Amino acid sequence: MIIKLENLNYIYNPNTPFKKIALDNVNLDIDEGDFIGLIGHTGSGKSTLVQHLNGLIKPTSGRVIVDGIDISAEDSNLREVRQKVGLVFQYPEHQLFEENIYKDIAFGPKNLGLDDDEVELRVKKAMESVGLNFIELKDRSPFELSGGQKRRVAIAGVLAMQPKVLVLDEPTAGLDPRGRDDILGGIKRLYKEEGITIILVSHSMEDIARLVNKIVAMHNGKIAMKGEAREVFKQPEKLEELGLGIPQITSFMKKYKMKGNPINDVVLTVEEAKEELINYLRRKGNA
Repeated sequence: MIIKLENLNYIYNPNTPFKKIALDNVNLDIDEGDFIGLIGHTGSGKSTLVQHLNGLIKPTSGRVIVDGIDISAEDSNLREVRQKVGLVFQYPEHQLFEENIYKDIAFGPKNLGLDDDEVELRVKKAMESVGLNFIELKDRSPFELSGGQKRRVAIAGVLAMQPKVLVLDEPTAGLDPRGRDDILGGIKRLYKEEGITIILVSHSMEDIARLVNKIVAMHNGKIAMKGEAREVFKQPEKLEELGLGIPQITSFMKKYKMKGNPINDVVLTVEEAKEELINYLRRKGNA
């Protein structure tokens, strides 16, 4: 287990008329190698929760344990925690500031006191992990790049710290379809090749269905649902009660089955639906 949340509570503006309970007795275990989709409507507590994972905010009560370090403890080493858990906020490209891509990605590793050779190795690997050509791009200004490329540079800056856990808060927000595909493809490739633990916050059920193996759904500061992705998406009525939905292709297959077609309707991607429909039509043709 890489992260454990125990009876986690967080209150904004306590003891004031503006008091708001953002997290309410949250308990969650995150295992090494998990790819978790964190979903919930706006205000459900998702962003507050992920800010606890690397100690940006501390619990009002309860415990957050990251790779054996209790961030709630007085003597907790938050610098070490932040090396273990890399957090990528929405629109991370707004935090780019160096004159070239190399320096921007190298900023974190240099602050760790690593020598120049190790820094270069980390920058090169991080750029390759997000699909950026090291030789072609390292000396270019990040401000000359497309929105999707800038975001990949920002993600590479977090990856260069070699975290054990990568937290991505709406990583495709505001991008065009090509930029979205580039980012999501890179995240999928990173998970498969590196085996890094990933927590993806997203409003897109399609993106969640394509990528994650577990889902945590939040509502009013509580965990309302959690489990394997396919099992969670089997419960559309419960998701709708939370103001959420299921992937469009899953919805289509359920409606198609209701019309009297005996198919497996628990599919999460277009590829799965295509395979199921082809097999169904073959069975039907051979009947």
